[in-house]
Amino acid sequence: MFWPMLAIALGFCGIAVLAVLAVRVFAEVRRLSRQVSEASHRISRAAEDLERAAGPLAAHTAHTLREGH
Repeated sequence: MFWPMLAIALGFCGIAVLAVLAVRVFAEVRRLSRQVSEASHRISRAAEDLERAAGPLAAHTAHTLREGH
């Protein structure tokens, strides 16, 4: 009777450990997804800033090339 009870107890402990690890993985995945989302927003803002900054330079370059300087 001892061995079956031990097997059941060890099985329960194994499932409990897996559950704890699954919760930790879930929490880390949520944290990573928030960081990826934040980085994506930053990249979008930087791309918009770059487009705004490059606009006048492109216009000036086009104007210079048309004039043949």
